[in-house]
Amino acid sequence: MAIHKLSPQKVRTAKHGKYEDGGGLRYVVSRSGAKKWIQRFTIDGRRREMGLGSYPTVSLAEAREKSLKARKLVSEGVDPIEARQTEPDETPTFSSCAARYIRAHRKGWKNAKHARQWVSTLKTYARPVIGQKRVDQVSTEDILAVLKPIWNVKTETAKRVQGRIENILDFAAAHKYRDPLNPARWRGHLDKLLPRPSRVKKVTHHPSMPFNEVPAFMAELSDKNSISALALQFLILTAARTQEVLKAKWGEIDMKNKIWEIPAERMKTKSSHRVPLSRAAMYIIDSVPRIENNPFVFPGQRYGRPLSNMALLQLMRSYGYGVQGNRGNYVPHGFRSSFRDWSGEVSNYPRDVAEMALAHVIQNKTEAAYRRGDLFEKRRNMMQDWADYISRC
Repeated sequence: MAIHKLSPQKVRTAKHGKYEDGGGLRYVVSRSGAKKWIQRFTIDGRRREMGLGSYPTVSLAEAREKSLKARKLVSEGVDPIEARQTEPDETPTFSSCAARYIRAHRKGWKNAKHARQWVSTLKTYARPVIGQKRVDQVSTEDILAVLKPIWNVKTETAKRVQGRIENILDFAAAHKYRDPLNPARWRGHLDKLLPRPSRVKKVTHHPSMPFNEVPAFMAELSDKNSISALALQFLILTAARTQEVLKAKWGEIDMKNKIWEIPAERMKTKSSHRVPLSRAAMYIIDSVPRIENNPFVFPGQRYGRPLSNMALLQLMRSYGYGVQGNRGNYVPHGFRSSFRDWSGEVSNYPRDVAEMALAHVIQNKTEAAYRRGDLFEKRRNMMQDWADYISRC
């Protein structure tokens, strides 16, 4: 993009308004005549603005220097606002120190996914509580404020967050930003304040079939032409919940654009959800017989009604799955986990795309506020890749 659009004379004589110098540098003149510099940038999908000072205290040349420094930080994945030092002694904030730690260690990590997980967990759980605190001011009480809300419900994630915070604060101590006594240290400190992860009651998840076994199971299902078998294949292909599939109606299917739109009242999130339909999913739709006066895509035996709640579970039991099944205790809902495991271990799609495909609620309110779209085209590619992996179509 073009930069250095403004001239010193233009800056000096500018009237009320906003003037762009390029590179995100904006010159703002208020109605009262006050003049200031603002740097605009986008990082992690968020649009942000940072004040660079007022004119003439900060000249055009100085504003350009500050703008260049901010652009360089953004190019390195660092938020200039968070990187800006809050005190004369240049002690960084926790978020700024975390960014430095990640930059210093990124090349030593085994893959890009590991780096993304570091950024994601710190952004979600640590930044809202301690992100803007100076690293020398982070206390044990702050660490507990981060960990306690998730320790019993997301124990594995919470332990990872604790370990990452501990590493960052050790990094800060090594750079003499804080004293060596680490408030996030587990052994001999937090282990006296929080229950051991191994003793926290585990959350019981729906048993899920390993994703590498799903293709063979799909092949078995394709040999059975019942409505239940078609519905179960459709559930696996779309990674949808059982009730969403069983109560799917023809009016929700856009055959031309290959989209299934689930209304808000049937969604766990209470928001409508668009599902891109792969070629294999469309093949299932084309294979289901339409019954007059029955709006449901997968009709049950009772007139005008969908399949029963137990239909898919009973079908899996007939194949030897379920409780005490000789092939595994897997259930229909578990295929969402199979899909999620495949997306994380086999595909190269970002975590956000998979989470949106599963219609998961964004827990972080700040992130939710900035999430405008539903990543639909990326999800379309992802669901086709999933279908290619597990089906013949």
